[in-house]
Amino acid sequence: MPFGKYQDRVIADLPGHYLGWFARTGFPKGELGGLLALMYELDHNNLRSLLDPLRPAGN
Repeated sequence: MPFGKYQDRVIADLPGHYLGWFARTGFPKGELGGLLALMYELDHNNLRSLLDPLRPAGN
């Protein structure tokens, strides 16, 4: 995340309440907004585990 309270955190590791806040107030424009919207959908539908194969081993 390039800004805000969770700056420097991986988008896949953002908490659901923060993603929900974006969903209510509006996602940023551009690629970042698209990635946040996708992550919101994954979190909202309890599909975060789909990202597990993409994580480095041991995380």
